[in-house]
Amino acid sequence: MDGGNMGIRARMKMTIELPEALFRRAKSMAVQEGVTLKQLLTEALESRLDARRSARNGKAAAPRWMRAYGALQHLRHERKAIERAIESEFEKIEPEDRSFNHE
Repeated sequence: MDGGNMGIRARMKMTIELPEALFRRAKSMAVQEGVTLKQLLTEALESRLDARRSARNGKAAAPRWMRAYGALQHLRHERKAIERAIESEFEKIEPEDRSFNHE
């Protein structure tokens, strides 16, 4: 978002020329992903611009979806605790399963 428009996203209509093969690939990908061509092109352009900005800042650009999931990083300790609890419960269940199978 541009700070000059105070958080309001202005939209611009424009006409661009694309090579036919590129247009067909983009249209096909949009259909496969279930998005509009406009959404696909907007995401692709945002991704490219973000990558350039990150490269200038000396940071590796993470894909947009990874940045969203990175926001959950603070839960990693909780996830590990849950995994340990599940593993502990499976250890309790396994001996029961072994005796059940031998009956």
